[in-house]
Amino acid sequence: MDYLMGIDLGSTSLKAIVYDLDGKLVASGSRPTEVRHDDPDHPDWAIWRPEEIWGGVAEACKDAISKIDDPAAIKAVAVTGMGMDGVPMDSAGKWLYPFISWHCLRTAPQQQWWLEHIGAEKTFSITGNPVWAMNSALRILWMRENQPDILDKADKWLLIEDFVNFMLSGEIATDYSMASNTLLFDQKARDYSDELLAAAGIDRALLADPKPSGTVIGEIHAAAAEATGLKAGTPVVLGGHDFLCACLPVGAFKPGVVQDVIGTWEIIVAAVGEPVLTPDVLNMGWWMDSHVARGAYAAMGSAVALSMLEWYRAQFGQAEAAKAEAEGGVDWDYLLAQAAESPPGANGVMFLPHFSGSTIPVIDSDSKGAFVGLRNVTTRGDVLRAVIEGLNFQFLQIVQGVETALKVTPEKFVAVGGGTQNTLLMQNKADMVGRAFETPEIEEATPLGAAILAGIGVGLYADEADAFTRVYRPGKVYAPDTEMTALYAERFETYKQLYPALAPISKQL
Repeated sequence: MDYLMGIDLGSTSLKAIVYDLDGKLVASGSRPTEVRHDDPDHPDWAIWRPEEIWGGVAEACKDAISKIDDPAAIKAVAVTGMGMDGVPMDSAGKWLYPFISWHCLRTAPQQQWWLEHIGAEKTFSITGNPVWAMNSALRILWMRENQPDILDKADKWLLIEDFVNFMLSGEIATDYSMASNTLLFDQKARDYSDELLAAAGIDRALLADPKPSGTVIGEIHAAAAEATGLKAGTPVVLGGHDFLCACLPVGAFKPGVVQDVIGTWEIIVAAVGEPVLTPDVLNMGWWMDSHVARGAYAAMGSAVALSMLEWYRAQFGQAEAAKAEAEGGVDWDYLLAQAAESPPGANGVMFLPHFSGSTIPVIDSDSKGAFVGLRNVTTRGDVLRAVIEGLNFQFLQIVQGVETALKVTPEKFVAVGGGTQNTLLMQNKADMVGRAFETPEIEEATPLGAAILAGIGVGLYADEADAFTRVYRPGKVYAPDTEMTALYAERFETYKQLYPALAPISKQL
C-alpha cells in the first residue's frame, strides 16, 4: 500500500503523520515545540533552537515510521507549519543564529521604520500583507542592525519549513504561500518585489527561490534517512503555510467555500481567483496570501475566539470544576448546560469580544471588551451565552466583509478545530449566519493537506480536486433555524453599535 507523510511544524508540537491515499491516518509521532528565552539580558526575547526543531522532527518521523512495516511505502513527504520565522544559514549549511519566534516583539522598531518609510498601504498593494512586527523582512533588518557580522556570513535566510526541507534533502527552495509571509513577495508577479527589496536594502540572493506548492525539490539524503527513518531517495515536495494546507482536505480551495478554523483564535479563509489589494481590504483586517492550491489566492482574517470561553471558565467556572472532580464528567458540560438554559439573546446581555483589541472587521488595538445589558437578575448562564453569541456576531461581521470587500459569495462553510466540539457554539453560529456549517471528519487537516501536496507532487493525485474526492469525509452538519436567524438579524443591528459607541471610552481607559 502507498503512503504519504505530512510534517507539521506547530507552535506547540512537531508532528509527523503517515496517511494512506484515502486520507486515513496510519501512524504518527510528535515532539513538543519549545519556545526558549535564552538571553538573560533580554528575557522577553523568544526563539526556537534550530537543533531542537530538526531533532524533534527527526524523532517524530522515527516514531511514526516505526509503526509501519516498510518505510519505502512512504512515496513522498511534505512540510507545513507556522509562517514567518526564519534562520540565517551559511554557505556550508550551518545555522548562524536561532529562529526569532513569532512570539518575540524585538522587531517593533523595525516595524515602525517600515511604516514610516514604506507605508502600510504601499506594502499591502504589493504583498497583500499588513506590516506585523513578526514579518520575516523585519527580522532581517533587525539582524542587520544588531548582528551585522552574522548577516554578513549568511548565504540564505530560510523560513522554518524551508529549513526542515533543507535538512531533509539538502535543497533550498520556498513555496509561494511561505514567501507571502516575508513582506517582500509581489502577489501578482509571484516573485519578490524589486521595489520593496531596494527600499529595505535586502539582497534578493539571501532569499530562497519561490515555487508552487506541490513541486518536488529533492530527495531524502543519506544523513536525513539515518536521522528520520525515511528511506533515502524518498521525494521531498514543497508544502506550505499551515492554514492553507488545512484547506485542501475540506475543499476550501474552491471559490465560495469558506473555512472557519475555530481555536484560541478564529481564522477565516476564503479562496479568491485574484488578490484583492485595496486599502478597504487592508483597513478591515484581511490579508492576502498565495494559496497552496495552484492558481488560487487566499484572503485570511483572524479574531479572538475560544480564549474568551477559556477566560470565562478560569474566572467563573470554579464550582463546575469542583463538581466535575467530585462527580466525574467535564466541567465544560456543566457550564454549557447553564448557557443552554439562557434563551437566545441571553436575556438582554450582549458581549463585545475585544479583550485583545479588534483585529477584524476594524483594526483598533485600543478597543476593549465589554458586557452590556447586565441587570440584577442576570445569571452566569446568561453571561456565558452572551460570550458565545458575541463571538458569533463578530464572525457574522467578518462574513459580511467577505461579501462586501472581497466580493465573494459564501456558498458553503466548513469548520475545523477544537471549537467544533462545542455544539452550542456551532448551532448558534449556523443560526446567526443563516447557513449550514459542516464539520468534516478529517484527522489532522493541516498535515493531511501537506500529505496531499506530496501526493500531487509525485503524481499519486492528479490535482487538488482529485485528492479532495479521495480524502474528504463529511461530518456533522449544523443547519440553521430560520426563526433564530431572523431574531439574531435584529439583535445584530444592536451589536454593530457597540464598538463605535464604546471606542472613545476604550481610548480614554
